[in-house]
Amino acid sequence: MRLLLVEDDHRVAAALSAVLAKHGLQVTHARSGEEALHALLPDHGPGFDVVLLDLGLPDRDGFEVCSRIRLRTAIPVIMVTARADVRSRIHGLNLGADDYVVKPYDTGELLARIHAVCRRKAQEAPAGTGAEGEAAEAAGGGVIGLGPVRVELATRKVTVDDEPVALTRKEFDLLALLAQRPGVVFRREQIISEVWRTSWEGTGRTLEVHVASLRSKLRLPSLIETVRGVGYRLVVPSG
Repeated sequence: MRLLLVEDDHRVAAALSAVLAKHGLQVTHARSGEEALHALLPDHGPGFDVVLLDLGLPDRDGFEVCSRIRLRTAIPVIMVTARADVRSRIHGLNLGADDYVVKPYDTGELLARIHAVCRRKAQEAPAGTGAEGEAAEAAGGGVIGLGPVRVELATRKVTVDDEPVALTRKEFDLLALLAQRPGVVFRREQIISEVWRTSWEGTGRTLEVHVASLRSKLRLPSLIETVRGVGYRLVVPSG
């Protein structure tokens, strides 16, 4: 597995690179956002399997770097930062990050997250298959109406009152899964398994952030209801 480590602190990068190498990862170190973006150019050597992106970079804001990476490639990106607030996490995930790790972190947890995002990427089915493909078949045409919300599964488009809403890949997958059976409670473990294709418990926090982001983007906080201690269900708005 080839990993691009974007970290401006040489000591941190050296120590982390040594640990990752012991676990079989081939690490390339980029010391700035510009260096990272250059390393990800299509004609610049072999590709990478995952990017470990520190947000505190000397030349560019890490969020900007993530956004530019996502414009170029679908490579999994894990943000690493000391910013633990939910707003920063939501912002990072909205920009296309696949996961968000808060410092200080346990090395074993970080390795598990790296392998989890790479495994999910490898297991992701082509468009029209997987959870959203099944939803399209169930919808008999690939369109689900949820009050003012319209979910087009075949084209992965979402509108609210006919206004388009931009969702990340995982946000759409989550909404598509819940929309298949409005009113039915989906257990957290089931959602994590079907959307993130993993059973690792650490993904639970990522699920919460994605739910919060969906509620905000759709401007319908009550659309996705939390069933305490169990999971989530989609409640179709009346009217």
